[in-house]
Amino acid sequence: MPDAAENVFAKNSKIHASVACTVIEGLLDGCNFVLVYLVIEEVFAGGFDLGSVLLVSGALAAVFAVRLAVYGWGYVQGQVGGAEVSRNVRVFLGDKIKRIPLSRFTERTSGDYLNALTSNVSDYEQVLTHKTGSLVKNVTLGVMLTCFVTWLHAPAGIIVALMFALLVPGLWWSWRQVRTFGARKSAIQASNTSKVVEHVSGMQTLRAYGVGGVDNEAVVASMRAYSDVSYRYEAAVTPPGAVVFALVGLGLPALMLVCGDAWLAGELDVASFLLIIMLPLFVVKLTTGIFVDLTAYKNLMIAKRRIQAVVEEPEEQGRLEPLPACGTAVSLEGVFFAYEPDAPVFEGLDLVCEQGKLTALVGDSGCGKSTALSLVAQYYRPDRGRVRIGGVDTAGFAPESVLAGMSIVDQEVFLFDDTVRANIRYARPDASDEEVEEACRLANADGFVRALPQGYETRIGEGGGRLSGGERQRLSIARAILREAPIVLLDEATASLDIENELAVKEAVANLLSHRKTVVMVAHTLPIVRGADAIAVIGDGRVLEQGTHDELLARGGKYARMWAADRDLA
Repeated sequence: MPDAAENVFAKNSKIHASVACTVIEGLLDGCNFVLVYLVIEEVFAGGFDLGSVLLVSGALAAVFAVRLAVYGWGYVQGQVGGAEVSRNVRVFLGDKIKRIPLSRFTERTSGDYLNALTSNVSDYEQVLTHKTGSLVKNVTLGVMLTCFVTWLHAPAGIIVALMFALLVPGLWWSWRQVRTFGARKSAIQASNTSKVVEHVSGMQTLRAYGVGGVDNEAVVASMRAYSDVSYRYEAAVTPPGAVVFALVGLGLPALMLVCGDAWLAGELDVASFLLIIMLPLFVVKLTTGIFVDLTAYKNLMIAKRRIQAVVEEPEEQGRLEPLPACGTAVSLEGVFFAYEPDAPVFEGLDLVCEQGKLTALVGDSGCGKSTALSLVAQYYRPDRGRVRIGGVDTAGFAPESVLAGMSIVDQEVFLFDDTVRANIRYARPDASDEEVEEACRLANADGFVRALPQGYETRIGEGGGRLSGGERQRLSIARAILREAPIVLLDEATASLDIENELAVKEAVANLLSHRKTVVMVAHTLPIVRGADAIAVIGDGRVLEQGTHDELLARGGKYARMWAADRDLA
């Protein structure tokens, strides 16, 4: 997507106007040296009187006023223009995120996307609003000073030009360090962000096991890695700058020697001599600013490349139009799938889930039950083979089109830091308050919701952290009920719950399934699937057997052995 990348980073007219203002301000700043030169010349010529003082003072005031006006207007334009570009980048990325294949969010760390949307965009905005203008102004002023000194005394102009030229080798070395350490630091920062987010999100669990804070080796190691790379980065970039500044400082004795000889020989007037030998201190300051800004500019542009990496991420393929399904039967045909190339999960999986019936997926832990559900839900696409809904191959449609006809209840419930009502309404934004409350009643959630401090208007915290696991699960089921989708995917909704919550959730699931729907359910315990219309046993990358509970027991195969083992444990 090169065109999209270029368009999203395109600079607007306000930024161009800001840069033009910095050029003008740099030239006006250089005019101050011309005025100082004229004052010195008048003083030594003996013609500096009150009129001259007023004239020079007026000129300085006029230059300052124009500079202030140009700087103020240009600064505002730069800030507004940079903010507009930053806003456009963030809006583009926000839209881009929803088009990235869902599988990418498990392949890349959350820190990659989080940093791109936050700190990387802020860094790029800083390039536009601060570094670019500062660089243009300082370079303009440097060129003007070099030309002015050359006009006063050509040998001195050559020395000043060489002082600025010393930036080139210093910047070459500095930029090498930026390429070496800058990208590495940015990658470690993304990893560190992921670790910190994970650490904060899992604080309750970490503290329960006594591994919070400095006792958590993973987050400490991540922070140490970020600290180490930051130190090495600064240690690598600082020395070339120090060497450059020391060499530039040698311009002062060089100018004094060259200009002093010229003055003694009568080739240089005293005003020019005094002004030129004052310049090196300013040139050192100017070169320092250019060196620091260019190094920072190069470093901050890493942020642009990381944003561009997200911009150029592959996008979901397929049409967004409604899936033209004939019914709600679900089937996986000859599906091959692997998370890692050398570790296939499925090798020719064939699974049929009939319309209006409950199909349960069982098998050993890690056999691919949840993966099969994820393929149906379009979280992943098969490497080979087809996933069909109502006889239609889903490969030609965007996940949103396929998911429009599904309700999903996962083990891990995702809730937003919002009110109970708003969290339920995500399933169907146009639902009325009465419909939301009826869905909660059917999900066995109405009672505990009304007991909350503000009832349905209670904020439940990030990830629903103010609720118990069973309460979060019942809200998830309320969402699925409100959605009224003809296909329901259940990933063992009652796992890891206490007995009281398990009974409440089972009743909520029964209400969810009260209307005849096509249901695909992953089961980790066998008794819960006994009444399923069909049970599919998954193993060795395929469906080993499929049938009702009684049919599979009669076959005496994998399911029968699993059932017998489960009875023995009971």
